[in-house]
Amino acid sequence: MNMRQDGLAEHLQTLLQQLNATELEGWQQAQAQLAQRPSATTAALLSGQCKRHLPAPAVKLARGLLLAQALGHTEAGEQLPLLRQLFLWGDDQEKIALLSALDWLDSDGECLELALQAGRTSNPQVFAALALDTAYPSRHYAERAFHQLVLKALGMGLDVGRLVGLTQRHGVTLNQLALDLLDEQLAAERTVSAGLPKVIAFDLLSPAQHQRLHGLRLPPEWHAYLN
Repeated sequence: MNMRQDGLAEHLQTLLQQLNATELEGWQQAQAQLAQRPSATTAALLSGQCKRHLPAPAVKLARGLLLAQALGHTEAGEQLPLLRQLFLWGDDQEKIALLSALDWLDSDGECLELALQAGRTSNPQVFAALALDTAYPSRHYAERAFHQLVLKALGMGLDVGRLVGLTQRHGVTLNQLALDLLDEQLAAERTVSAGLPKVIAFDLLSPAQHQRLHGLRLPPEWHAYLN
């Protein structure tokens, strides 16, 4: 599994800047322990210790870096099973750390099936770690899977403006899916998803679609897009 080395170096530097002398010593001991016994069990144990021994803002990043180190000490054929096992064992916060780190842990998309499986979660925080502020889906998801990710993010009320690569995935198909969702919400008298306008490529709408949108009573955030 190829990792983005520039990303790893940057994240490590960010982590070290957040640690005091005692925390730094504990972090170095954890790295040494993982190097001596690189396994899912050791990584899971150290991940649990992060919450107790590191400042809260550093925990997620530290867990991601421990995953990177564990992968670095693991044979290529065992790396994906290692991540699968850690994802299975992890609590929600550990799952969030793993998913947030996928883009720099797996530059070739070998974890695609794991990501798709993780995307079935009903936990908005776990799903947000997969969908928002990470380029992994835009780099590796097929069109259908990416569209499903977008629609689920909308359904969960997440800020799709933080979905990396969304504008590059704009198109006629996503337009139709967004308009179908709009129709469903209006018909059911539900609140229209605030992020829906960000999903639509308005320049690709047909004249009939434009005319219909202008005839609807839509929230104010739509006005800038329809003018």
